[in-house]
Amino acid sequence: MSAAVFTGIGVTAPNGLGTEDYWTATLEGRGGIGPVRRFDASGYPASLAGEVPGFEAADHLPGRLLPQTDHMTRLALVAAGWALADAGIRPGELPDSELGVVTASSAGGFEFGQRELQKLWRHGSDHVSAYQSFAWFYAVNTGQISIRHGLKGPGGVMVTEQAGGLDALGEARRRLRRGSRVMVSGAVDGALCPWGWVALSAGGRVSTGTDPGTAYLPFDARAAGHVPGEGGAILVLEDETSAIERGAPTVYGELAGYAATFDPPPERGRPPALRRAIENALRDAGVEPGEVDAVFADAAAIPAEDRAEADAITAVFGAHAVPVTAPKTLTGRLAAGGGSLDVATALLSLRDGVLPVTANVRPDAGHRIDLVTGHPRTADLRTVVVLARGTGGFNSAVVLRDRKQDEETGRPC
Repeated sequence: MSAAVFTGIGVTAPNGLGTEDYWTATLEGRGGIGPVRRFDASGYPASLAGEVPGFEAADHLPGRLLPQTDHMTRLALVAAGWALADAGIRPGELPDSELGVVTASSAGGFEFGQRELQKLWRHGSDHVSAYQSFAWFYAVNTGQISIRHGLKGPGGVMVTEQAGGLDALGEARRRLRRGSRVMVSGAVDGALCPWGWVALSAGGRVSTGTDPGTAYLPFDARAAGHVPGEGGAILVLEDETSAIERGAPTVYGELAGYAATFDPPPERGRPPALRRAIENALRDAGVEPGEVDAVFADAAAIPAEDRAEADAITAVFGAHAVPVTAPKTLTGRLAAGGGSLDVATALLSLRDGVLPVTANVRPDAGHRIDLVTGHPRTADLRTVVVLARGTGGFNSAVVLRDRKQDEETGRPC
């Protein structure tokens, strides 16, 4: 069975617009968390967010798309275009039925939906945009990416909150195994509007801190919730044989393993299922725990959940046995976009042999994990694990493996 490999990356993140801008900022420790600018958040308990800087949709997208798209969808369209360009794919040159799209979303176009419902309440139904019929929908990014690029293969959307970015990639790999050549996948997400902000705040998981440097501190004794953000990453996942045949300019790595589990209800008294997700993903990849060179953590910044994640990591890999990092401390948690951005970051780490830091955190020694803090850590990286957990009990894990290629044959070494 041919491997599923990543050949394109497109990033729109709070600390960088574009893959290399994001990666440079991440390695330099430059964050994108700050006071909310998209609306007046002064009357809300939480006032910090990770917002994508300098994004003007009209600079990247045709004018006809602007009236029909939410801000989140515009970011996704731009990221998808960049990912396809990075992969060297011109959709018209490949059979359109063999190119598909699977994305993830936590809620769809919240900002668009709020605006149109306000028009309905204030002015009546004649003032509501016809595009409201789909612009709010959680599958809208999949549809808009597919339409814009003529991708007529399999389509789908995963709705598992923060875990969705990994679950979309797992589904994309299934589609490749069933005969597709290329899948555009991952997630760009966000709901930074009053309607979305109320929903986020109601969950009791959002930090009310006002200092961007200390508001989001996973695995730290001071942890008190996360900072929400917007953005994420869209990736091109491709059948390796297809990638070699068409001469893909870059192969970032292989999606070697994937697994998902669901936590039992709290009252059942059974343990969380993240450990099982890690073990199943390793088994799927044919990888032993000792072969893993780094873990990209979910990093909830809720003390009990940090403890559960640290316990799962140490149970599988051993105490202080593998470097653990959570670069999302620079961006905030991006809902469905967070998992796919971590995958993009991990692929760039494999490419460059460096692990970014978990910014601003003073690790709680009781967690017994080797958290990368202070400065990026150089390492010989061959295999990494990325974890994500979605609100409500979703757990996902992926195993990424380096696919260094022989310069003469183009085949993996």
